[in-house]
Amino acid sequence: MKYLLDTCAIIWYFEDSPELSHKVSDIIDNPDACVCISSVSLWEITLKMSLGKLDLSMSLEELLNIIKTRAFTIIQIEDMYLNNLSKLPYIHKDPFDRLIISSAISEELVIITSDENIQKYDVSWIW
Repeated sequence: MKYLLDTCAIIWYFEDSPELSHKVSDIIDNPDACVCISSVSLWEITLKMSLGKLDLSMSLEELLNIIKTRAFTIIQIEDMYLNNLSKLPYIHKDPFDRLIISSAISEELVIITSDENIQKYDVSWIW
């Protein structure tokens, strides 16, 4: 199975937060699982850190280096994601999350998320 981490799941995983369930941690740590991170989430994290809305225990550079050295697959924005994004119902208003949803639909990925608004879409998710 292929998974896509929502931005909160990324933050909670790397911050070793109790918000992240053991089930989700086990999926992310499983070397046989294909776990993807969207460049959209990295952009969101960067933006929030630069605005002082997110304080991590590591620098952005350290986070990016860890992600690169681990077995995560980074997905970039593709035309089909944008095409599918334009067809999504307007349930979730967060543009980052909407693009994550569209990416998951386009690539048939299971989103790892606790976000109830994401869970309202016709997309596979787990928490």
